[in-house]
Amino acid sequence: MSDDAQQQWKTWHEDRVATVSEPYGPLALTGTHWLADAVDGRVPTLDGGMLPGRWTEGGDGGVDTISLSATAADGLTLDGRPLAGEVRLGEDSGPKAARVARGEQRYVVLRREGLWAVRVFDPDAENRRTFAGIDVFDYDERWVLKGLFRPYDASRTVRVGNADGQERGLGLGGELAFTVDGDEHTLQVAVEDDGSLWAVLADGTSGKDSYRFRFLRMPAPAADGAVTVDFNRTVLPPCAFADHFICPFPPPGNTLPVDVRAGERNRLTR
Repeated sequence: MSDDAQQQWKTWHEDRVATVSEPYGPLALTGTHWLADAVDGRVPTLDGGMLPGRWTEGGDGGVDTISLSATAADGLTLDGRPLAGEVRLGEDSGPKAARVARGEQRYVVLRREGLWAVRVFDPDAENRRTFAGIDVFDYDERWVLKGLFRPYDASRTVRVGNADGQERGLGLGGELAFTVDGDEHTLQVAVEDDGSLWAVLADGTSGKDSYRFRFLRMPAPAADGAVTVDFNRTVLPPCAFADHFICPFPPPGNTLPVDVRAGERNRLTR
């Protein structure tokens, strides 16, 4: 085993734990609230309350924005300043870019398949306070494999279940082939804007020795399709850290008939 490779993996794991446990990391998500459930702009929350302000879709701003109306009593801020009035908001790239806040909470505007939602991130969330790390399999260089990416002639979208019980489209750009113990296996993968690959997968450990499914990201393939598949960097999906994410389940064919005893296993709590 290469000491350098194992040290690099250890550093990667430590960075993952630090990122997950950041004040506005996935552990801080306390709710995803859909505007379609609103009545007269009042969006219900899971605890029976309402989000502060009135959140509405459409209107003069068009389909790419929503409207938020608030009074001083709502306690909201926009770009760090008290909000009293109406503002148009587009989709946020994440909690660090969220324009709307209430105290330490950040309100992230989200859009999925034409539907709008507001996610609330709270640094004082219980999941963050009880987080004790990420359980992982030991690093194993046998799970660093040579892969071959075979792009589809055209991108495909398949409907898959999501962690919130809904079914949504998952875009796929090709097939990734690799060999384990002499047998070829394949995964359907998405192609990101930078050319890197992303897979949603399950295996023989899923739901037993690891979370029910996991994610794996790989670098952009070479011109001939060659790419390194390092299962030691298989990660938990965001919904393993907070129930309010809408992670996609593995598409058909992405449940491997082998035990991938590599990568992240489960969230640890205290």
